[in-house]
Amino acid sequence: DEPKISKGKAISRELIAAIEGSRFALIVLSQNYASSTWCLDELLHILKFMEAREAVLPIFYYVDPSHVRKQTGCFEKAFTQLEERFSYDEKTKVQEWRDALAKVADFSGWKAKD
Repeated sequence: DEPKISKGKAISRELIAAIEGSRFALIVLSQNYASSTWCLDELLHILKFMEAREAVLPIFYYVDPSHVRKQTGCFEKAFTQLEERFSYDEKTKVQEWRDALAKVADFSGWKAKD
């Protein structure tokens, strides 16, 4: 955790360096995950630097992995809002986030339940 993170800001160089220097990543996917561009940008960096090492473990925190993969339910709602918020030129970024979530949902992970 970085205490001085402001909502809506780009992820810092320090965080990117920490991702690059990590041996593995735990990605906690919750109901509000796709509403955070910060989390989605972090996910892109994690996949870029760690996917080849197979060092990514998704944790599905009270969400169904199929909802993450197919972007249904709360993920569909979040992406609808993101697409409304971003201009036509920025739609590629939204698609990158969609692709990253679909990819991470296919990894072996852990599902939190009641």
